[in-house]
Amino acid sequence: MNNLQNEIELKYGNKKIDFKIPKDNIKSIISSNNLQKKELELIIKKSLAFPIGSCRLQEIVNHGETVTIVISDITRSWQQIDKILPFIIEELKTGGVKLEDINILSATGSHRNHSEAEIKSLLGKYYGKINFLDHNGQDQKQLKYLGETSYGTPVLINKLALETDRLVLTGGIIFHDLAGFAGGRKSILPGIAGYESIMENHSLAMAEKEGAGIKETVTNNHLEDNPVNLDMLEAAKMIDVDFIFNVIPDADGGIAAAVAGDILEAHKKGCEICRDIFGVEIKEKADLVFASCGGYPKDINLYQGSKALVNAAKAVKNGGYLILLSECKEGIGHPEVEEIIQNYKDNLSREKVLRNKFTISRYTGYLITKEVENINLILVSDLDKRILSNTDIKVVKDFSEALKIVEAEFDELPQSYIMPAAANTLPIFRG
Repeated sequence: MNNLQNEIELKYGNKKIDFKIPKDNIKSIISSNNLQKKELELIIKKSLAFPIGSCRLQEIVNHGETVTIVISDITRSWQQIDKILPFIIEELKTGGVKLEDINILSATGSHRNHSEAEIKSLLGKYYGKINFLDHNGQDQKQLKYLGETSYGTPVLINKLALETDRLVLTGGIIFHDLAGFAGGRKSILPGIAGYESIMENHSLAMAEKEGAGIKETVTNNHLEDNPVNLDMLEAAKMIDVDFIFNVIPDADGGIAAAVAGDILEAHKKGCEICRDIFGVEIKEKADLVFASCGGYPKDINLYQGSKALVNAAKAVKNGGYLILLSECKEGIGHPEVEEIIQNYKDNLSREKVLRNKFTISRYTGYLITKEVENINLILVSDLDKRILSNTDIKVVKDFSEALKIVEAEFDELPQSYIMPAAANTLPIFRG
């Protein structure tokens, strides 16, 4: 074995884990292809000044009109909506819209409502100066029924978005294991849709035949043949969306780029940018992958850590090993994730439960166990390993312990991929 060693540093919670690996044993370090860094203000102004497939927002609106701006909730705070809002509102004011005629609607989807401190964080300098509403998908008084999609999803949408003169969507574009990509139409469904609409849409992820699991096309980086995405698009087309503004992150928690304009054309361009930054083509899979979620908050719990798991698993050969660093200091993250993982001993049983009563949290629990059916997952985590005792996932407290398990399986460590920020980075295998 080559004695030349590479120092590898992987994030774990708020800490870093260092280890050495022979250079000859590194197949590749899978990381993002960042664009040249630019000032956030410049990114915002340029995208608003040169919208895609649309006139400028200030040219769309008119004096005396009402405008509703849909924003993501606090769980997507990386979008820095408090810094983006002033530029969007300035566009509206230039077009003749008064501040008192602008409403902010938070696309909570199936998430909880916000505290006052969180609303203040979202609105920034506009806190207390502009009308704000948290969408509640279970409050029938907030919703209006628009009909069904061709997939059978009942489309119930927040009335504020329907009764306004102009509708502007904001959001962020990242890979999404159900919709292919976030952003664009996702601000409508699930963002401001009824709970029933959200669950029906997301349940389209399941294959028609029981036992077949999740449809192959329902995964990151798939749009055209993805029924979850296509259903979302049908719902969005039932509504007059005047303009969107979506940001794309960089690997450091900032904003790399933004797109604005038409809901379809601007979103398509944003997906291309996201793919260029975070999609990394690989020619072959590996027997061993070392991956980190990217540290806190991406590994705050297993629910969040599942994003890194789904991505990293795509680089592992059948029968290969994935060592995933995910601290999970807040445990599993949702009782329904724990329920479907712990209460059932095989994935067929989990699938039957999920089909009978689909929820996003149950789906995430099922996805975690489904993704590791054909690989060996060693989870370096603070999780109580008893929680995963009904799975084949090995939970260890120390990275050295994970390394010993792998070393016992191989005469010498195989060539491996390293994924320092697996929650954001997607290996694209063209085999």
